[in-house]
Amino acid sequence: MKSISRLVIKRIPFLALLLLLLCTPELQAEERTGTSSPGHQDTDESRSPIIGALLYLPNRVFDLLDIFRFKIRVGPGIAAGARVTEVAELYAGSYTSIYAGFPGPRMKPTLPLPVGLESHNGASASVVDATVDGGIGPDYSPTEVGAGFQLLLLGFDFGIDVVEVVDFVSGIFTIDLRDDDL
Repeated sequence: MKSISRLVIKRIPFLALLLLLLCTPELQAEERTGTSSPGHQDTDESRSPIIGALLYLPNRVFDLLDIFRFKIRVGPGIAAGARVTEVAELYAGSYTSIYAGFPGPRMKPTLPLPVGLESHNGASASVVDATVDGGIGPDYSPTEVGAGFQLLLLGFDFGIDVVEVVDFVSGIFTIDLRDDDL
């Protein structure tokens, strides 16, 4: 009996990861289409308590990672920007790069991947935004404070979002203020 329980305990992380992978395609399909799958309701009541319990810890870790943005970028471009929320933002430049690091606030139920592609081109000042990102932009939160630059082949981007701190703390009590839990 002990060997069976040890085997089950050793498999829990694997089963949780498998569950996340199985749930992710449905969530990504909802993001792309903006609709839910048939029979799926967008309420917390529609989620199984077992799935909610299995995703509790990963969601808290993702909420913690949402607080910070720190990315190192490699790719061609020249750009500079700073932001103190969306109202006090200034950016100009163009780059397309590969990044590694903490991607920052997710703002929707997705897995926060530590690597990816990013493109941000144009200019913005406060709420006037004339940038194009081709769907792979930095996706800044409207409440984020930070800065970044790209000089020829190397760049970085850092930021912090205090609303994500509140989302993390409220998530401990199963309240998802940003509606970004898986």
